[in-house]
Amino acid sequence: MKYDVIIIGGGIIGTSIARALGRYQLSVAVLEKENDVAMGATKANSAIVHGGYAESHAKLKGRLCYKGRKQFDQLENELHFGFEKIGSLVLAFEEAQIPKLQALYENGLANGLDDLCIIDHDAVMAMEPAVNPEVKAALYCKGAGVCSPYEMAIAMAENAVANGAELFLETGVKDVVPRPEGGFNVMTEDGRSFTGDYVMNAAGVASGAVSAMVGVDDFTISPRSGEYLLLARGTGSLVNNVLFQMPTKMGKGILVSPTYHGNLIIGPDAVDDGCVDKATHPDRLLKIFNEARLTTDQLDITKFIRSFTGVRAVSSTDDFIVEETKVPGFINCAGIQSPGVTSSPAIAEMAVTLLEDAGLKLVPDPGYNPNRQPIIQKKALLPFKEIKDRIDIPSAPDKIICRCEQVTEATIVDAMSRGIPVTTIDGVKRRTRAGMGFCQGTFCRPRVAAVMEQVLGHPVDPSFDVEHSGVNRVGRNAIVEAVQAALAEKE
Repeated sequence: MKYDVIIIGGGIIGTSIARALGRYQLSVAVLEKENDVAMGATKANSAIVHGGYAESHAKLKGRLCYKGRKQFDQLENELHFGFEKIGSLVLAFEEAQIPKLQALYENGLANGLDDLCIIDHDAVMAMEPAVNPEVKAALYCKGAGVCSPYEMAIAMAENAVANGAELFLETGVKDVVPRPEGGFNVMTEDGRSFTGDYVMNAAGVASGAVSAMVGVDDFTISPRSGEYLLLARGTGSLVNNVLFQMPTKMGKGILVSPTYHGNLIIGPDAVDDGCVDKATHPDRLLKIFNEARLTTDQLDITKFIRSFTGVRAVSSTDDFIVEETKVPGFINCAGIQSPGVTSSPAIAEMAVTLLEDAGLKLVPDPGYNPNRQPIIQKKALLPFKEIKDRIDIPSAPDKIICRCEQVTEATIVDAMSRGIPVTTIDGVKRRTRAGMGFCQGTFCRPRVAAVMEQVLGHPVDPSFDVEHSGVNRVGRNAIVEAVQAALAEKE
């Protein structure tokens, strides 16, 4: 089949563009090499909706961040993926850092922000009693927040599919060949060919390689890894805002932040190791934890439940690359590192404008529906005594499948019935939080697999995601023991 637009990549950028194009009478295909959307940097990042003050106004990412941030309220109302404004603080622990706060403040004003101010020690401590009392001042951004980025991309994809887009998973791109008569043939690794008038390259870490397929190789993409520690649900109440230390040329520094669902996230570091390595390492995690203690010494490592690594796509231009290339109809959305999630709505708008400028006719679709019903909603957990009688009952909609996160069978069935194939336990996990609790799926994985078998009609191996991921993560005991030993040594 011939498409108006072929989007390469099913992360937050590709899915946002697909949803934006759903407003028009177009045929759109999204090609994603993994078995689900949101499998790259979209599922492994800080989950922050950034203020928009950190990136230089001279750069595209500086100009797009706040523009994207302003759209999150409406997107949450339409898509229900999980977003909350909680505010952010950039903390200065030395008097010499206060001029840097002022520079961030002025840059934020240049980027259009109207909710910034610098506050003193007493104001910081009133907002954040757990913060290191050595803090001198902070830059406060009222409208910054937290979101669930992989849920956001899933919601974007579901809504795009509901409005006519076609999603092709496990469809890696092998080559993009311009057609003499115009348009492109996109060849995939499994031998298929897709024809499109326009191609949108949103392939993340692979975007440089995809661009080079059409002869546009004036930039490179390098992977930059960042490791994180995630603590159990409820630990996020330690702090009220997203807490940043002073940013460096490598990124925004170590943060301590609640997540949308009430965990505490710590990290990331930043390592240019030249490879897409998603393993975690004891020495890096220990360093992250120790650096985070500058923000607050009240971190409880015994509540640690998971480590993970995100890989950022860093361009040689040190900026977003969103432009039509010298090859007519081929548009790059490359180098989308932080603040990519925050900027994604604005990047999608820009991409649609580039397509229109390149000749794509945008005829509004009167049947377009911007809304998507939630799968899960933020909620407090019930006392165990109120759910225990629903754990071991026969199959039923209100049967509790995951004890830690209190996920029901009906929720899992709903998540698997929204137009996107969900074939893995981790895919269910990202949509429902089954397996994200303190036991990390020890109890519920086989139970999730049983529900999946009912929906899919074939056996599901409960160990597939764990045994076949090829990613080695530092386990709970190792990091807890390492941190406790380091703390004891300091005493």
